[in-house]
Amino acid sequence: MKFLIRIFLLTLVSGNIYAQNADSLVFTKAKWSKSSVAKKTKVYTYQFSDSSLFNANQYISFVEVKKHKKAPGFFIGYDKKELITTSAFAKKHKAIAAVNGTFFDIKNGGSVDFVKVNDTIINQNRQEKNNKRALHQQAAVVINDYLLAIKKWDGTDKWENNLSDKNIMLSGPLLLLDNQKEKLDSVTFNKLRHPRTAIGVKPNGSVLLLTVDGRQGNSAGMSLFELAKIMQWLGCTSAINLDGGGSTTLWAKDYGDNGVVNHPSDNKKWDHEGERKVANVIFIKGKP
Repeated sequence: MKFLIRIFLLTLVSGNIYAQNADSLVFTKAKWSKSSVAKKTKVYTYQFSDSSLFNANQYISFVEVKKHKKAPGFFIGYDKKELITTSAFAKKHKAIAAVNGTFFDIKNGGSVDFVKVNDTIINQNRQEKNNKRALHQQAAVVINDYLLAIKKWDGTDKWENNLSDKNIMLSGPLLLLDNQKEKLDSVTFNKLRHPRTAIGVKPNGSVLLLTVDGRQGNSAGMSLFELAKIMQWLGCTSAINLDGGGSTTLWAKDYGDNGVVNHPSDNKKWDHEGERKVANVIFIKGKP
């Protein structure tokens, strides 16, 4: 009996390893469509069809910004109360590209996570009913001198307020840090497939602003476990999840008909028109 159990476990483990290797191979063989939108900045898109990635169709798009003195800089766009589409935020700030930011109050506006811009605190964390720090308040995107990095909560109550970074946006969960996968809780939000938005940083300082479409036949969306894998396969050593679902939007200047690169899901159509209004964005533009 013990022998049969061992055989079963070995078969199960081998099957999982094979599936992971197969997904990794499919991903690395993808021939991405790409176009330049600024110096050292490109848009990449790819449609994984025939249920070829994680046994599902997937549409992935991202902007990669190389670390270079001629590359655009990173900024946070926000509004304290009014909700605005990612594309409208981008146009307002004369951006080159933008993704939706962190989590927000969909009824009353404003971020529910800590945001600081140019050393001014815009929003403090809103605590959950159990007074615990939310999963999306345990990591941060920080920007100093137009360069972006990712940091992890140190466990203290006033961590974000004590950070010296000039621009801070809390979000999460954290997916990768210093080339190590973060342990993700097995909560529904992490396990189920949804449209996702993420930011990743490569060892050479290049930054990815990435979206995965979801809730569509052409793209199922991903769990955070799957999202962490693709960020790693793209070469990121640190990565953070941002607000997703209907908020997930990637915009690039002069891209397509309206600049929206992905297929936002709020209108339940496979087009580029279904943006949800959000409270904040991460965007890039030429350095002053």
